[in-house]
Parts: sequence; structure tokens; C-alpha cells
Amino acid sequence: MTPYGSSSLAGSTHDALTRKSTTASRKMAAHRCSCSSWLFILFSLSVFVVADIHETTPVNDHHGGADHNAQTAEQTADQPAVEGRRWEATEVKEAATVDAAADTQGTSAPETVVPSSVPQPKDDFQEELVIRPLHSGDIYASFQFRTLWDTDFMRENKVSHYRLFPKSLGQVISKFSVRELHISFTQGYWRTMQWGQPFIPSPPGAELWVWFQDSVTDVDATWKELTNVLSGIFCASLNFIDSTNTVQPSASFKPLGIGNVTDHSFLRYATLPREIVCTENLTPWKKLLPCGSKAGLAVLLKSEKLFHSSFHSQAVHIRSVCQDWQCKTTSWELRQTVNSVFDLHNSGQAKREWSLFKMFSRTLTEACPLASSSKLYIDITDNPQGEQFELSPATSLLSQAVVLGDRRTFSVYDLTQETTFGSVRSLNLLIRWKSNEGEMLRPLLHAERYVAGYGLQTGEIHTLMYNNHPYRSFPVLLLDSVPWYLRLYIHTLSVTSKGKDNKPSYIHYEPSKDRVKPHLLEMLIQLPPNSVTEVTVQFERALLKWTEYPPDPNHGFYVGSSVISSLVPSTVAMDTNSTRERPLFSSFFPCKEESSYFVRIYTEPLLVNLPTPDFSMPYNVICLTCTVVAVGYGSLYNLLTRSFQIEEPNPGLAKRIANVIRKMRGVPPL
Repeated sequence: MTPYGSSSLAGSTHDALTRKSTTASRKMAAHRCSCSSWLFILFSLSVFVVADIHETTPVNDHHGGADHNAQTAEQTADQPAVEGRRWEATEVKEAATVDAAADTQGTSAPETVVPSSVPQPKDDFQEELVIRPLHSGDIYASFQFRTLWDTDFMRENKVSHYRLFPKSLGQVISKFSVRELHISFTQGYWRTMQWGQPFIPSPPGAELWVWFQDSVTDVDATWKELTNVLSGIFCASLNFIDSTNTVQPSASFKPLGIGNVTDHSFLRYATLPREIVCTENLTPWKKLLPCGSKAGLAVLLKSEKLFHSSFHSQAVHIRSVCQDWQCKTTSWELRQTVNSVFDLHNSGQAKREWSLFKMFSRTLTEACPLASSSKLYIDITDNPQGEQFELSPATSLLSQAVVLGDRRTFSVYDLTQETTFGSVRSLNLLIRWKSNEGEMLRPLLHAERYVAGYGLQTGEIHTLMYNNHPYRSFPVLLLDSVPWYLRLYIHTLSVTSKGKDNKPSYIHYEPSKDRVKPHLLEMLIQLPPNSVTEVTVQFERALLKWTEYPPDPNHGFYVGSSVISSLVPSTVAMDTNSTRERPLFSSFFPCKEESSYFVRIYTEPLLVNLPTPDFSMPYNVICLTCTVVAVGYGSLYNLLTRSFQIEEPNPGLAKRIANVIRKMRGVPPL
């Protein structure tokens, strides 16, 4: 029997070979699981026996434990003279020599080559934080936590031993035969023209789209059960997802992982634009991390600071990816992201100065012990010589990566290095602005949407798509999911660019069915260069039953965001072979063409008013009825049930005195 927290007996042998002291690993395993005491003692004894057998093998303890040493062996096999573990991008510039990484005890030791016969670890965890100073004075912070696991959830003997991958999500993948799962919770709207493009976009509210395996027989029943399970895991209102807000796109959502799936009957997509994101959604999200919120970058995720920002979004993405560029072996990838924009004015700061403590009320003291890579990136592309802002403390490690078609430069802080924290063992990064000059590069593609018309009978939905490229046109794929109570007149659909009709090359439309399913409209439209393309369609508002209105019907009804997907032209060639060397935020969306990059954007959700009955009339009727009952029926019931008795009047004072005297004399009273 293998105790919970280790993959197998071979995993235990590997830990003994690659560690000189097993104290840290036993503490880690005890933290991740709830084994019984006698089972843990047996496991410890077996580790000591194997460690005693291989006592002559030179090993080195480090933050990453077995995972770190195994990856060091892989790195050393390619570069025997490499000292320490430092990630370097395609173009890395070092201004000074950085010392080798120190171990957890504060001592420096050269890395030792691990024998190639030792099996490589099957799971790996990486974490990173990207901070981009915006020209408006705001700060964009993007957290990404990536867990890779080389396992097969679809095999007959179910996976029972979990180390870094959360067991709750692993059981979801296995039980519901999930190929890909993407879920996000967002509060606020991403302002593209002010902040640029986000690393991983998401619409306001809740979004869920899932690809199922082709072995699923009843996709709709599995989808309904899956939404209820995810509702419990993330403490959200995903159980309100049903057939009335679920669509089956035909082209907009391709798999982001391995597999060329053409049968879209195994795809389901739904949004809840009114979903509110709060602490009860963030807490279960942080519990999915291997270190929770106790160590590493996750200690910065404090709800009172995160939810006070102008925009915040948390997401979970599960997919299968290749382990190498030849894709000989595959792994399951769990990517947890948090994106937030801290507004300069809402934060109450009198000057343009940011720090980790001001943003998150915390500083960084250590990396997650289970992480093989823990880094902090600061975007300094627009600050090459330090004219706009100043970083403190400074770092000598620079990295360049292609992000959203643009080559960006980052200052890198490696949290696995002892020198990163300095003598105070705390990293409080400070960004002090010097100048307000500089212009942000306009995004090549962005979109807007609004409702036009007057009255409560008919209206129009207008979607505007902007192509800011000066000389190149490119196609976009537009997806609209409109609720059934907005009855679209599809014959009024019009697409215009520069005052001329723009005929879509592909249209897929599924009409709605009252109280059963929504409208689905997908179009492939060519956007001319430097133009604005407008898509207009008219609709009629339906009158709902009085039981179908929400508690606040006069607030309005939300319509989910439009989804626009496109391959946008890029001026920088994409390096598709450096999959292991890219930062996490630059490798989410796959792209095989060097001249373009994939981008997905969302428009604003719509707030539409429907014909609403006067819900005050039932209140008035209830009040009038209660008054009639109290006055009319109450008085009649009182007269019918009351009993009447004759009561003699009280005698006067003189008569009472005379009766007392007559009683004293023995004479009968009057």
C-alpha cells in the first residue's frame, strides 16, 4: 500500500536517491494529506532503508525537492557545465554575474548530475506574476499557476494518488470524461483602449465551456451534472446554467490543447453575465494550489485588496498538452490565473508610486516549496533607460518574449534564488513613476456593443468591430448568444464597413425556442484595414410570465458578451519551438503561423429592459383585501360570538353608608 501524497514505491525510491535529508519531504507529504500515523511511520522506515542502501550517491537538497533535482538532471544532460537553475528566454541579457542558487539551509553547493536511470517526476508546478505598468498610472497584475501531470485520467483503473494536481478536479475529469474545461469568474469590464490586450481574456460574469470525450453518450445530461458539481466546487451559481443559456458553437471555440476535434456536438458553452464574484469564489480557488495561500505568490491574493480593484478575474483552464515540441508524450495541464487592474485614483494614493505592499498588503518572503519555477516579471518595454519609472530593488536579469504579436522586455526576479530577497528575507518591489509621457500602442482589434431603439416593444443590437491596422485586412469570427425573450428578426441582419455592405463568408444561425434554448449566431467577416465594421440586427421583446421575472425586474435583463476570435497580423515572428522557455502568460493560445497571433476579445454585456407588469398591484390588492376582512368580517364575527350580561349600577355613597349602619344594627340592607 502506498500512502496518500506519493505516486508509488518508485516515487519513494526516487525521493531517496535525490535527497540527502528526507525531513522536508515528510513535512510536505504530511501537509498535503491526512495519512494515519502508523502508515506514515511505515513509509518513513521504507524511505530510510532505501536511503541507507544508496548512501554513496551524491545528492543535493533544494527548494523543489525531487521535482527540482529531476529537472536539473534533464538540464545538466544537455548542458553539463550549467551551474544553478535559472530560466532564460530566447534572448536573455545579464548585466552582471548572478551567484548560484542557495539551498533551503542557506548554503551554496554545486548541482550534482543525477543518474539517467532515475525516473523523471510525473508532475511539475510553476508559478509566476507579471506586472505591467500602464500609461494611465494603473497597474496590471497577472498571476499564473501551472500544474503539469503525466497521467491518464481515462484509464480503467482510476487515478487514486494525487500530489500536486487537485483531486477534486481530477475526479471531475475522470467521471465526466472531460477533454478540456475552461471556467472564469470576472468582475468589471476590460477597457481595451486604455489597458491594451489582456494575457488571457474573459467576459464579465461567469463563463464555462467544455469539450467532452467522444465516449460520452448523453452530452446534455453530462453537461447538466457537471455544472452542478462545479457549482459546489467553486461556490458559485453555475447550477443556473441550463438549456436556456447553453449553446453549441460550430466554429468559435476550438480545442486549445491536443486533438483536432471536428465534431462540435461534444462542445458546450454558457455564460452567466450577472454572476457576482466575491470571497467565497476565491477561497476554493486558492485551495486548488499545491501550497494553498500559505507560501509562494499566492500569499499576495488577499480578497480585501483584490476585490477593491477596477477589474479582477480568476479562471481555471484544464487541457492536455505536449511535453516536448515533437509531442511524443502528453500531459494534463491545470492553469490557474488571476488578472487584476489596480486603479490609481480608487486606491487613494496621492502620488504615482506602487509597491507590492500597497497593492496586496503583503510582501514576498519565499517561493512555494513545491514549485520548480517561481518568478516575478516586470514589463519594462516602454521604460528601456528608466525614463518613465524606477524599479527598486533592481535586477540584472532581463528577458525578452513575444507576447500578443509584440516583443516585450521584462525584468525577472527569481524567487528560488536566495539573493532575490536580500538580507531582510523580504521582497517589496517598488515602482516609482518619473514621467507621464508616452503613448500606448493602440490594439489592432477591439469591439463594442450597445442596444438602440426606444420603447419596450422593439430594438436593435449594434456590434462595432475596429481594425486599426493601417494596410492589412483580416477575418474575424463573431459569436452572439441572445436569450430567447429577445426575438431576433434575422432578415434585418446587416453588416457594413466604410459605408458599404460587407457580406459574411460564413453564417451559422440557430433560432431560439421559447423557454428551451437561446439564439446562436456565428459569422465570419472580413475586416478592411483601418475601418469600423458594424453588425446590426433588430429584435422584439417578449412578455414573460409573472413567475419568470427576477426579484428586481426593473433593473433589467443581462445579455452575455459577444465573442470575437481572430488571427491578428503580427510584426514579430513567433518562435514555435521554444515551448519550454517561454513565460507562462505567452504560451496559452496556440499559434502555428509566424505572421499572425490568435486573439479572443469580448464586448460589453447588454442590459435590456423588458415589458414589466406593475408588481405593486398585487400589494395593493392584498392591502385592500386585508382591510375589508378586518373591518367587515371582523365586526360581524365579533357580534355573533359575543355574550351579553346585565350588570346592576353601583349604589351611591349615602346608600353604601346606610347599608353598613343597617348591617351593624342587624337590619337587612336596602
